[in-house]
Amino acid sequence: MAVQQRRERERSERHRLIISAARELAEAEGWGAVTTRRLSERVEYSQPVLYSHFKGKDAIVAAVAVEGFGEIAEELRRARTAQASPRAALGALADAYLEFARAKPAVYAAMFVREIDVEFGSAATPAPLKAAFGELLGAVEPLAAARNADPEALTEVFWSALHGLATLEEGHRLRPGAHRTRVDLLIDLVAAGT
Repeated sequence: MAVQQRRERERSERHRLIISAARELAEAEGWGAVTTRRLSERVEYSQPVLYSHFKGKDAIVAAVAVEGFGEIAEELRRARTAQASPRAALGALADAYLEFARAKPAVYAAMFVREIDVEFGSAATPAPLKAAFGELLGAVEPLAAARNADPEALTEVFWSALHGLATLEEGHRLRPGAHRTRVDLLIDLVAAGT
């Protein structure tokens, strides 16, 4: 049994190493630079070893995305729960979301921009994705009643607006000096009536 456990541990470590190398390379040079050849050189394993863990680059991107959802869920939870009022929690969560997108653009792109074979909004949705949405919902839900709004629909609209801000800011499509004004306006819109 000890040999089998060691092999499973080594396989898990290789799996983790491949994901980490893909993230590092994507953050440094963009997703176009992430190839199985470059990854195999970086992690010092042959391409067949990479393919024993992932079917190809798309599967690696999906693994990075799922890992990113787990990370953003934790960051959103910390931001949300550190505030006493629902409005302050929504603002802190918005700031944490946008900071995550700014600090980890390649991971954010894997999560939301690149096409990945991961289901959203269904029973098959991976737990980290559900957790991230749950944190968004946790911040919006206390404010939805004052608007007489469906909490999940309002959360989706809020999330869409955050994503739009993150994407447009990353692409330098918005005025650089107006970030705080935009975020405050979004919080005002979602929290209207509270």
